[in-house]
Amino acid sequence: MKLSKATVLALAASTLLTAPALAKTQIQWWHAMNGTNNDAVERLAKEFNESQSDYEVLPVFKGSYNETLNAGIAAFRAKQSPAILQVFDAGTGVMMAAKGAVRPVEDVLKLGGFTLNKADYLSGITAYYSDPSGKLLSFPFNSSSPILYFNKDTFKTVGLDENNPPKTWPEVFDAARKIHEKTGKCGLTSAWLTWIHTENFAAWNNVPFASDENGLGSLTPTLKFNGPLNVKHFSTLAELAKDGTFRYAGRTSEAKPLFLSGECGLYLDSSGGIGDMVKSGMNFGTGALPYYPEASGAPQNTIPGGASLWVMGGHSDEEYKGVAQFFHFLAQTKIQVRLHQETGYLPVTLAAYDETKKSGFYDSHPGREQPILQMMGKAPTENSKGVRLINLPQVRDIENEEFEAMLAGKEDAKTALDNAVKRGNEAIKEAASRLQ
Repeated sequence: MKLSKATVLALAASTLLTAPALAKTQIQWWHAMNGTNNDAVERLAKEFNESQSDYEVLPVFKGSYNETLNAGIAAFRAKQSPAILQVFDAGTGVMMAAKGAVRPVEDVLKLGGFTLNKADYLSGITAYYSDPSGKLLSFPFNSSSPILYFNKDTFKTVGLDENNPPKTWPEVFDAARKIHEKTGKCGLTSAWLTWIHTENFAAWNNVPFASDENGLGSLTPTLKFNGPLNVKHFSTLAELAKDGTFRYAGRTSEAKPLFLSGECGLYLDSSGGIGDMVKSGMNFGTGALPYYPEASGAPQNTIPGGASLWVMGGHSDEEYKGVAQFFHFLAQTKIQVRLHQETGYLPVTLAAYDETKKSGFYDSHPGREQPILQMMGKAPTENSKGVRLINLPQVRDIENEEFEAMLAGKEDAKTALDNAVKRGNEAIKEAASRLQ
């Protein structure tokens, strides 16, 4: 039977309509972003997926930074790892030591047809995530610097200057005491005692955290964060904790609700927490990370916090090409400008920083440039290039155990720091021996 031309065209159209569309290559992205920052992650994936038709990025929240790192390691061992794993700064040494588990981001971008020019990025960030030869291993994503937050309403209530936050640790402690004495509430709280009060404390005050450039130059550095200035600092925190002037809430960001609720007047945390502060509607201000005026060279420079995106091994070239395209999308100036302004994380490219500055954003948002100036204001010293240990998450756990014993009154600050250094050094040697 001979079919008419109209019938043939109808059948062809019907076949096209019923044929399955070519499936997009899916790219799993495991991350640790919650709250406002999780909203930013979901929006990025949605925008990328809608911008092209070949790839689909699927973001999956895996819990805290530690939980996400552990989930990624376990998944790689089971040969079920995601293509992209967000790893916090403390996990950088762990990932560098995991031979075969990762693909250097420079290689992945090249496979996807993109050339990485590290001169386009903030040098302090790319240096931290590069190997000794200078090859960039992971993609800078949400880099941050620790800053001081303060409740402006509380400052006004107790007679403190809401437009002039304390700049040194003695000034912070005096303000915290005044808040506690006049209101009965907590004067000071802090997230991340390890990252802020040992690692960045060392860099900002230009004192050593460890030998061998804080571990950047050796697999077995010797920890040194039990010096006189460290002991002085933690002795004061322990003293203030006795009457509730200082309130400890947990090892990561558990203290944030104490500040957001108005229970504590001063708070140390990542600049990446600004999004949640803005969303809360509270009347807050920000200041630089405090320093000790007697510390030679202080304030020096802070070191990167936050996290980067690692490309895991064991995936197809097609997936890697999709990852490369996604990273290229993330590096766009307009994307970096938005992420910086909405979340408080640092713009990872110089173009995004320049664009934000030219727009007048920093003029209308005093203090928001502070995290960048803290990190980029001075050339780093051996004490302030960063901290990189092959088992930094484990060392942080050891530090936290000793800090908690100190804050519970079971040991003094010097004993706590000496114990943390001794136990940490032993853990580093053991971890290094497993690599040999």
